[in-house]
Amino acid sequence: YRQRPDVKAVLHAHSPALVSFSIARKLPDTKLIPNMNLICGEVGMAEYGLPGSADLGEKIAATFKKGMNTVLLENHGVVVVGEDLFKAFMAFETLDFCARLEIKARRIGTPVSLTPRYIEISKQKQHVEMEEFVPESYSSNERKMRKEMCKLIQRAYDQKLFTSTQGTFSTRLDGNSFLITPYNVDRKYIDVDQIVRIENGRKEAGKTPSRSVLLHKHIYEKHPHVNAVIIAHPPNIMAFAVTEEKFDSRIIPESYILLRDIIKLPFGSSFMQPALVAQEFSPKRPIVLVKNDCIIVTGNSLLNAFDRLEVAEYSAKALISSKVLGEVVHISDGQIAEIEKAFNLE
Repeated sequence: YRQRPDVKAVLHAHSPALVSFSIARKLPDTKLIPNMNLICGEVGMAEYGLPGSADLGEKIAATFKKGMNTVLLENHGVVVVGEDLFKAFMAFETLDFCARLEIKARRIGTPVSLTPRYIEISKQKQHVEMEEFVPESYSSNERKMRKEMCKLIQRAYDQKLFTSTQGTFSTRLDGNSFLITPYNVDRKYIDVDQIVRIENGRKEAGKTPSRSVLLHKHIYEKHPHVNAVIIAHPPNIMAFAVTEEKFDSRIIPESYILLRDIIKLPFGSSFMQPALVAQEFSPKRPIVLVKNDCIIVTGNSLLNAFDRLEVAEYSAKALISSKVLGEVVHISDGQIAEIEKAFNLE
């Protein structure tokens, strides 16, 4: 606090992923997916010191004096500062996510960072200009859907499928309207009144929808069978998005039934060409990965889309874990044909 008068909150933690980096004396890569480096800022490393000693405090303070807000401690943990506890926690949680993602990615391949050009491209993802409308009321069905959305968003956060700053849900109300997660609202504490209704291309007055709102709009317009869309960045499935490794769902029947064939699209396509990305979905392809960006999941209901997100993340986790056991044996083409016939898969 003496070294940085602008700091109003300090957070210190020993999350396993960040401890892993601190004992290897390396810094997590905050440029594997967009915005992480903006949230964390430049990350520093403070020299080892005896816990609780004035010496350690001085070494940490000296690093913060350089203007950094996030500092790893050699053979210890992490310290994060901010203008309030929420900002400090968001930076900590984001850095921990970066650490977990990089560790997962290195278990299956070589992580590929975003280039300076791609980081500049990611900055083109702006808020969508939309006319506003004032809803006369919320129907009982809409109130029910808002509650279900909040419940599943908070569940996704608790299961580390979302972070406080990442993750978007939407659900169709009717042919021309849908509900979507607001921009920059802490996912842990999201409330029904913060959910944004989009109706005939207009947004609910006084609210800012997720910047991916156009992609959701194109998916609903293109695919009548889709009633829910989730965009997320959980670390296990994202390990396949930040490496050249292909994700293959033919590991257990349940994974194939819910996930089918997941393709990987180029970075930037989700926000630069949303109409083209929307065309990639079909009943046979409910999910796509976008390189160094996200997983996009569709479903016939919120719960169906959420189930798919869970299965994708845990299937990816199983695949990553299997790397230490031996070569993966996928379900054969003949067995896949049996599954498709038995479960009437299109």
